[in-house]
Amino acid sequence: MLFVVVLTLCLQATGTFSQTFSVTTSDPNPSVPENSGVQLKCAYSSDFGTPRVEWKFKNMQGSQGYVVYDNKPTEKYVGRIDVYNGGLTFNKVTRQDNGDYSCEVSGNNGYGEVQIKLTVQVPPSVPMCGIPSTVTTGTRVVLTCLDKDGSPPSTYKWYKNGTPMPEDPSKFNNFKNSTYSIHPQIGHLTFANVAKLDSGDYYCTATNGIGSPQSCASMRMEVKDLNTGGIVAGVLIALLAVALLIFGLWFARRKGYLPRKSTQNNKLVYAQPAANYHDDADGEFKQKSSFVV
Repeated sequence: MLFVVVLTLCLQATGTFSQTFSVTTSDPNPSVPENSGVQLKCAYSSDFGTPRVEWKFKNMQGSQGYVVYDNKPTEKYVGRIDVYNGGLTFNKVTRQDNGDYSCEVSGNNGYGEVQIKLTVQVPPSVPMCGIPSTVTTGTRVVLTCLDKDGSPPSTYKWYKNGTPMPEDPSKFNNFKNSTYSIHPQIGHLTFANVAKLDSGDYYCTATNGIGSPQSCASMRMEVKDLNTGGIVAGVLIALLAVALLIFGLWFARRKGYLPRKSTQNNKLVYAQPAANYHDDADGEFKQKSSFVV
């Protein structure tokens, strides 16, 4: 027993022994409008003595950095925040401040932390919608809707010909023969096997409880059967074109319009004529014979 007490005292003296002390917050999920101020509160016990306080921030994309290091604001936050005993205050928040904050307190060989999730309220913007103009029956088709600005994130609702589309179409007579599914959190409207009855005018609405809902422009999606007659006709035309090309080449060669490939490699070689001359009547020497190989 005496050995354990001595070991504990030694570890405390060398700073290698630590305890977890209480760190709390009175508001773990603050939510405020953009461009307003907010307090992030962090309370800790007196067991820390004179503690070292650090604040870290992780944004919605997962990047992490310091807000307060060794009780002082980092360069990015100088002039934007005030640090006090028990928390920090943002003078004005923007949508880039959305995310998770951790208050980490250490001192007297003790450590503790608390997590705070800050939501900066931003109304939805007009969503970007992806709606194809023409699709083929029996194929899988996905219509997309995305609001890039809303905070908290928007949820989505789809409309066909001005009528809200229920998430469970089997419960409504107007949609019970449809084969679609709606994903309100990501904004997708998916047709597993699109049919001609799915033709119509579609648009999407984004809402997050902040400001007014926003909608994209209505767009027409037409569902058509596969044009087998056109495909057959296209294949026949292609085959006919190939046949005409082959016939044209054959006819041009037959008429001699195309050069024929020579099968012989004839070369003319001049050989020295034999010294077989005689004097003609006119007194001139004439070559009487020559050899060509």
